[in-house]
Amino acid sequence: MASKASAILGFGAIGIGAISQCLYNVDPGEAAIIFDKFVGVKSNVYGEGTHMKIPFIQEPIIFDIKSRPRSVPVTTGSKDLQTVNLTLRILFFFYDTVMTLIYTNIGLDFDERILPSIVDEVLKSVVAKYDASELITQRDAVSNNVADDLTNRAETFGIFLDDISITHLTFGSDFARAVESKQVAQQEAERSRYFVEKAEFEKKAAITSAEGDAEAAKMLSDAFDKVGDSLIELRKMEAAEDIAANLAGSRNVVYLPKDKGMLLNLPA
Repeated sequence: MASKASAILGFGAIGIGAISQCLYNVDPGEAAIIFDKFVGVKSNVYGEGTHMKIPFIQEPIIFDIKSRPRSVPVTTGSKDLQTVNLTLRILFFFYDTVMTLIYTNIGLDFDERILPSIVDEVLKSVVAKYDASELITQRDAVSNNVADDLTNRAETFGIFLDDISITHLTFGSDFARAVESKQVAQQEAERSRYFVEKAEFEKKAAITSAEGDAEAAKMLSDAFDKVGDSLIELRKMEAAEDIAANLAGSRNVVYLPKDKGMLLNLPA
């Protein structure tokens, strides 16, 4: 009886093992195609769920069909021969209808084999059209050109791009030194212009002052011509009045008559 029970358990284990060899699971966000050792890669695509296969003859090839990010660094040259370091971030996916084509022509590691090469190709082609300064001032236009060219290039391999953005953009040390030298030259030019404008202002101020002095001298000359010496006599009288007022307030000043002498009792 015990041997019969053991046999049943043995057949049951074999049956479960055989059934498990005939089934495979596809998780959410994945899809599968079948490689048949007799006919090759089959065109049918299987979505999420549990599916059947022929053991030892068929093997499921499972793809991750969710959108995935990837960053690709590239070093290239600009139109004015400056070294440019860029990092491009892309969000890519592919439709399950092209899985057979991708697996047959590229393989499961398509993102490693295709994306870096086409990103490098497109970035070098686009960046070469712009000067280093234009890559900064026209960054939106550069991004749009890269996105258009890269999207078209990726679609030829059955890869589709959701988002493309330049996340890193730097230049070589030569460009940094050139920018610094340009800034210094601009500051020196601004300083020179300031001194020129200051000298011009001072020159105009001196001319204006000289013209004012000349005008004042002319007015005085015209006044003297009209009144003769009367103005001079008036100024003398005003000065004499000021002097007399100052002397009158002093106790040590004695006034002597103009026409009469003064006897001084001096000892003989």
